[in-house]
Amino acid sequence: MTGKSQGERRVGLLNGFAAYGMWGLVPLFWPLLKPAGAIEILAHRMAWSLVFVAAALVFVRRWAWAGELIRQPRRLALIALAAAVITVNWGLYIWSVNTGHVVEASLGYFINPLVTIAMGVLLLKERLRPVQWAAVGVGFAAVIVLTIGYGRPPWISLVLAFSFATYGLVKKKVNLGGVESLAAETAIQFLPAVAYLAWLTAQGESTFTSEGPGHVALLAATGVVTALPLVCFGAAAIRVPLSTLGLLQYLAPVFQFLLGVLYFHEAMPPERWAGFALVWLALTLLTADAWRSARRNRVAELSVPRVDRPKSAAVDARAGG
Repeated sequence: MTGKSQGERRVGLLNGFAAYGMWGLVPLFWPLLKPAGAIEILAHRMAWSLVFVAAALVFVRRWAWAGELIRQPRRLALIALAAAVITVNWGLYIWSVNTGHVVEASLGYFINPLVTIAMGVLLLKERLRPVQWAAVGVGFAAVIVLTIGYGRPPWISLVLAFSFATYGLVKKKVNLGGVESLAAETAIQFLPAVAYLAWLTAQGESTFTSEGPGHVALLAATGVVTALPLVCFGAAAIRVPLSTLGLLQYLAPVFQFLLGVLYFHEAMPPERWAGFALVWLALTLLTADAWRSARRNRVAELSVPRVDRPKSAAVDARAGG
C-alpha cells in the first residue's frame, strides 16, 4: 500500500469513526431540545436539514442530479417512500430518547442487520449461508426473550429496525449519493414540516418562539446534527472497504446502549441482559461469516490469472499496491 493510499485509508477511518460516533452520541442532544415535543423536534429536523444540505450543495455546485431526478417519476416515488419511512424512524427515535427508552432504541440498530438479511430472503429471494440462518434464528430467539422480559414485544426496537432496513432497501434502488438523497428526501419533507410548525405557532404552542435564542439555535442545529454525520459517512465509504464499514456500524448502537445504561440509568434486569446477549451472539456470527466470506473472495480474485494485460503491467501494479 502506498503512502498516499495509506493516508486516504486513515482519513476514511477517521471519518467513519466520526460518523458513527456522532450517531452513537446523539441521544445526548435530543433532551436539550425540551420542552419541545418529539413531533415539533422532528419537524424542525426535517426543515433545517434541507437548509443545511442545500447550502452545502450550493457551495460545492452539485445540482445536475436534481434535473435528472425530476424527469424520473419512478425514482421520485421511491424518494418519497424513503422520506416517509425515515420520518417514522426519526420521529420514533426522538420520542424514545426523550421518554427514557434509549436502551430499547439502541436494540433496534443492533438487530437492523438481521432484519435486513430477513428482508433480503423474503423480498429479494436471496439465499443465506448456514451461519446466516443461525444468526437470524438466534436473533428471533432474542426477540422472544426480550418480549418476556419487557412483558410486551420490543416494538420500539422492531419499528426502528424495520423502518431503517426498509429505508436502506429503497435507497439501494434509488442509487443516489448520500447528501443528494438527503436533499431530495428533506425537500419532500420540508413543506409538511413547515406547515406543521406554522400551525403550532398559530396555536400558541410553538417553543421556537417562546423559549429564547438559545433554544432557537438548538432547534436550528438539528439540521447540522442530521447532515454532518452523513457527510462524514460519505467520505468514509469511498475510502475504506465495505467490510470495515460493516464493523464500524456497531459503534453507534454500542454508544447508545452504554449511554442508556450508564448515563440515563435505564433498568437492565437479567432477562434483558439475556436478550441482548443473544443479539450480540447473532451479530458475532454474522460478522465472522461476512469477514470469512470477504477473505475467501479476495483469495479467489488473487488466484485468477491476469491474462487481459501484459506481464509488465501486472508486475507494475503489484509493485505500486
